Amino acid sequence: MAMQFYASPEQIMRDRSEYARKGIARGRSVVVLSYEGGVLFVAENLSTALHKVSEIYDRIGFAAVGRYPEFENLRSAGVRLADLHGYSYGRRDVTGRQVANAYARTLGAIFTQEQKPYEVEICVAEVGATADDDELYRITYDGSVQDEPGLVTMGGQSDTISGAVKTRLRPDQTLAEALKLAVEGLGSVGGEGGQPRKLAANQLEVAVLDRHRPGRTFRRLTGLALTAILDDPAKAESVEEGLEDKPQPPASPSTPADNASGPAPETETETETETETDKPTS
Repeated sequence: MAMQFYASPEQIMRDRSEYARKGIARGRSVVVLSYEGGVLFVAENLSTALHKVSEIYDRIGFAAVGRYPEFENLRSAGVRLADLHGYSYGRRDVTGRQVANAYARTLGAIFTQEQKPYEVEICVAEVGATADDDELYRITYDGSVQDEPGLVTMGGQSDTISGAVKTRLRPDQTLAEALKLAVEGLGSVGGEGGQPRKLAANQLEVAVLDRHRPGRTFRRLTGLALTAILDDPAKAESVEEGLEDKPQPPASPSTPADNASGPAPETETETETETETDKPTS
């Protein structure tokens, strides 16, 4: 009589954790931090079509690393959740904590019940009236959620990047100062012989939640505006010209928020690896 293979629950959980961590570590990193004017998202990303940073609701942003199809499904579900809650109650009743808790429940159920865990790590950020009021939540592959004060780093060598950024982070920094700090943090790893790298504007995906804007606060920083800030921080005050007033498209247009967000992404089969990884949400 053949013996049935047995693995203890502890061993299964360890194997799943190791599998998910390895997948996430292959992705390029994301830095989310609070600054004087709002919340800044900076991701190392070579794709212009697939985004890792996007909008969830009026004052709520989303960033992720890992497998693109998996975190795109989560992003789209978050948009629908926020839209439904805002329509049923009120737009002010939608909070980053609600969205983060929903993601935590979903990822926790997938991690414990499914054969394969999601290889994703997520940040949900809500901009407040001041930097002290900003809320940054980090949700990991197993459903753990952490409230991070002022800074979240994910993917790749996130611990090293966090150490490089945290020592110089201040809540009263300008957009140019915060962007420079985040870019230097991302460039502090991955260079030849351990040397820092210099990241160009076309290697970055940058967005902000602007605390001074009414209504929807999410804006992208692209093109000449981003290049000008990286090359000459003194030009940061004219940055509004480069902020795109575009929400992020969901995976499938089926709700009012989805239809307002634009066309669906061109592909849903990309995965994040060092060659194809970090294809962000769109």
